[in-house]
Amino acid sequence: MPNTASIPMAELPPGQRKLVFIEGRSVVVFNIEGTLYAIDNSCPHQGASLAHGKLDGTRLQCPAHGLHFDLATGCTPGGARLCLDSYAVGVTDDHVAVYVDDGP
Repeated sequence: MPNTASIPMAELPPGQRKLVFIEGRSVVVFNIEGTLYAIDNSCPHQGASLAHGKLDGTRLQCPAHGLHFDLATGCTPGGARLCLDSYAVGVTDDHVAVYVDDGP
């Protein structure tokens, strides 16, 4: 059984993000124009929190050192790729479910 978090959809309208904790993991969930993304809240560079990073479309900027990550892939663009842990997201009965293991 996967570890999950359930967020009422009303708490995550388009353009918003929400920080949740699942089994000791800090995860940020984004709603970008109706598409949901969930990533680890820790930058792989030096562990900075990404919860308040600047968004430009699906591109998230780490507030500590300026690295950019594409939420669709979880990785930095270009050759020297750093990647975030990304998690499966689903919607059931007006709730967003985030799966930190293998998904539903």
